[in-house]
Amino acid sequence: MGETNNRLIWFERAEHIAAERAIAEFRSGRPVIVTGTHGAIVALPVDGLTPGRLVSFRALCAPAQPQLVITAPRARAIGIEAARPVGLAIGENDGSAAILALVAEPRVERTPAILAAPPTAAAAIALAKLARYLPALLVADGAAIAAAASQPPLVTVSADAVAEFRQQAVASLAVAAEASVPLDGGLPARFVIFRDAIGGTSVAAIVGAPDFSRPVPVRLHSACLTGDAFGSRRCDCGDQLRLALRRLDRDGGIILYLEQEGRGLGLANKMRAYQLQDAGLDTLDANTALGFDDDERDYGVAARMLQMLGCREVLLLTNNPAKLDGLSRAGIEVSGRIGLQVPSNPDNRRYLAAKAARAGHQLDPVVAVAADGEPIGGETA
Repeated sequence: MGETNNRLIWFERAEHIAAERAIAEFRSGRPVIVTGTHGAIVALPVDGLTPGRLVSFRALCAPAQPQLVITAPRARAIGIEAARPVGLAIGENDGSAAILALVAEPRVERTPAILAAPPTAAAAIALAKLARYLPALLVADGAAIAAAASQPPLVTVSADAVAEFRQQAVASLAVAAEASVPLDGGLPARFVIFRDAIGGTSVAAIVGAPDFSRPVPVRLHSACLTGDAFGSRRCDCGDQLRLALRRLDRDGGIILYLEQEGRGLGLANKMRAYQLQDAGLDTLDANTALGFDDDERDYGVAARMLQMLGCREVLLLTNNPAKLDGLSRAGIEVSGRIGLQVPSNPDNRRYLAAKAARAGHQLDPVVAVAADGEPIGGETA
């Protein structure tokens, strides 16, 4: 292979490596330079911001004063009409706690002056989401910093590389390990562990002996630590998982256990959404108040897992029509749906009502009736 702009460096494209490193830098609380057709910015996630990191970032950006960039959903949550990311002016005396309040609290005492966010900031927001961080960043002009900051050098990634990364991560999916795991009641199962290029892990539990020549019953289950492992009453996730296993007892099927905690927000942000629900928001508005879409999941990983298992046509166990649409768009034929109606309780009744009324979940009308005054909780299963 000759020398080209797309030559392999080690085992992957240089652009893919840059995106992986940028995600790792964000997770470590370090800034990254993001380049695009509209110029370069230096960006630092607000998630995990400490007083020391804020001081260091301001020194890096000097003499310029960095601005805070938030998403359109977060802007609307604090009373700013917006259809794209918004910049907010921060003062020299604004500390890390005040900045975090601007991006995560249900109400803000003051709204800073609104600025034009640099277009490249959208790629930095996407990068923060890939890191499972809040989609809010401190940004400044990165052109001068890119030339001056050499000790240590800042990781640089292009906006195009960030945009392509999710698809590349799906394509990198590989089987890491598999083994037989007998389940309660003597139900046989084989667990297949999939890993992507940055260490993300998803699981296919092949229950019984499904016939792959016919539509295979499949449950796409977003990981829910609180519901699946601890029996949380704020959601119906654990109950749906156990009911799906019982449904697969006779003819077999597959449960895909996906790394999509909190509708794709990640566990820490799910807990932040719970706090907002306790303050009065419903399960969808809590996500958008944090700056996310109400559902951040896509089903490319699920489709790739099914294809690698040799499963091309499925009968989906779900109450969520978005899963049917998402899996179909990703290339899997969905021949039908089996509902999973589970009992409600006083702690999740309003949550179920929000899913039915606002997200179109096909729930038993009796289950979906809200009880006034009950706490809202949970994440969409």
